[in-house]
Amino acid sequence: MSSLNDTLHRVTQRVIEKSKGSRGRYLDLIRREADNQPDRNQVSCSNLAHAYAGALEDQKALMAQRGPNIGIVSAYNDMLSAHQPYGRYPERLKIYAREVGATAQVAGATPAMCDGVTQGESGMELSLFSRDVIALSTGVALSHAMYDGALMLGICDKIVPGLLIGALRFGHLPAIFVPSGPMPSGISNKQKQATRQLYAEGKATRAQLLESELGSYHSPGTCTFYGTANSNQMMMEMMGLHIPGSAFVQPGTQLRQALDRAAVHRVAEIGIGGDDYRPIGHCVDEKAIINAAVGLLATGGSTNHAIHIPAMARAAGVQLDWTDLSDLSSVVPLLASVYPNGSGDVNHFHTAGGMGYVIRELLDAGLAHQDVMTVGDSDLSRYGEEPGLDGETLTWRDVGPSGDDTMLRPASDPFQKDGGMRLVEGNLGRATFKTSAVSEDRYTVEAPCRVFEHQADVTAAFKAGELDCDVVVVVRHQGPRANGMPELHSLTPPLAVLQERGYKVALVTDGRMSGASGKVPAAIHCTPEALGGGPLAKLRDGDMVKLCAKTGALSTTADLSTRDAVADPAGETGFGRELFTMFRTNADGAEQGGSAMLAMAGL
Repeated sequence: MSSLNDTLHRVTQRVIEKSKGSRGRYLDLIRREADNQPDRNQVSCSNLAHAYAGALEDQKALMAQRGPNIGIVSAYNDMLSAHQPYGRYPERLKIYAREVGATAQVAGATPAMCDGVTQGESGMELSLFSRDVIALSTGVALSHAMYDGALMLGICDKIVPGLLIGALRFGHLPAIFVPSGPMPSGISNKQKQATRQLYAEGKATRAQLLESELGSYHSPGTCTFYGTANSNQMMMEMMGLHIPGSAFVQPGTQLRQALDRAAVHRVAEIGIGGDDYRPIGHCVDEKAIINAAVGLLATGGSTNHAIHIPAMARAAGVQLDWTDLSDLSSVVPLLASVYPNGSGDVNHFHTAGGMGYVIRELLDAGLAHQDVMTVGDSDLSRYGEEPGLDGETLTWRDVGPSGDDTMLRPASDPFQKDGGMRLVEGNLGRATFKTSAVSEDRYTVEAPCRVFEHQADVTAAFKAGELDCDVVVVVRHQGPRANGMPELHSLTPPLAVLQERGYKVALVTDGRMSGASGKVPAAIHCTPEALGGGPLAKLRDGDMVKLCAKTGALSTTADLSTRDAVADPAGETGFGRELFTMFRTNADGAEQGGSAMLAMAGL
């Protein structure tokens, strides 16, 4: 391992300094909670009877307190393909627990919505705040104080961040994340993307589009593009919260089951009463958060994590912002090219060397912190290897060189010398620009803007030919407090078509784009948001707007100081949106994580 990169060291020290007060309070909390962990011999027998009544064959072991009791927090549902395999997990995990003298109980369930199903629909306005609901549900699950450790069953979009935020507030407990793996690869991503654009141009039927989509999303397992769900799995590896190498092993395989078994055995070993206590609150520290950010940049991961990483960090008392992320991006090379940034999917990425290759390269280049507490039996170095089986025994081995240099490259010869995200800022606010999917000749767009309040209006203007020109499309009032900050992924195909017609096109929005969004330059998560008079609320059609990833500019030549902001839109109702009014009203900015729950808790 090389000495630590100077910028990585400087950013880490800055984050540690910013976090001194909040991290200190957090460590005091989990130390107090560990001291107050109830001895179940002192808990009312009536309480225990309620907890043990449904335990069946584990009831006697629980009554005798023969070993640790592990709480399973599951985000299972069988509408979400990534989570469908979790349906049978509890019975298997309980068997694995008994093998080491432990017990396991399903502590609780969390919701798990699919952003792929809600894209462009009303339900997408609940998506970001579902993260807070999941964190709250995790808190409810663990509040029973019956558990010596936890297994977190979740994979997708807001689910892993929510589970982690909830688990961190019980940071005195060990917790291991247990993924179920990606579905097998379907049709090529190039073919899928081509059909989407043909449909956007009216050259493919709806039946042809549906057939194409089903050729891609076809069976249980995580979707295979490198969006938010798979970026979550990358981060859990970078933070050391998986059994090493677990992220992208497919469901139903012998190796998958061996990794699941190892997770149960390991969480039973690292509790308070053992010789290797590894509480999740100590695993997730400033260095682990930096590692998550580095992994995001090195792999060109989902832009959604520019929101989730600060939120997860806050739950552990760590303060990280977009300046930190941008400074890291200046030195972290892009090592992976996974669809939508490249042609191959996560299965191809995993076969080529996957996370073991990425972590080894980052450690060897001094671009990640090796000296972090992980849930494994060592520091992060074990995560730079790959798992395998020797008969039925789980082993780890060297990854070797990249198996496909169109997907994975060494730090000495990366796809880009810097990471996949940059901070852009100016008189229109601060925003995130994902460069890893955009060709460098499109890093700068300066053009008159067209301002929209709804993404459907952009599609209508595109179909009417109103956008056949150089244009910066501004979609405002899409922030956390306006409407829950929905993803605007449906804008990608029409804007990509305009770009292919030879126009200079960019998007500026206070909303989110999907983790799967591609090649159109975009300033997203713009903060302050338009609601309440942010700069975007003062833009007018025809104002010149400049977006430049090279200089970090997000600005207009219009004199916004002389203008009044447009009126805030009325809040929408229906599809349960009114039930989330308290989340919208109290949410903080995108750069802080867009969370009402964390803001109101003073975290």
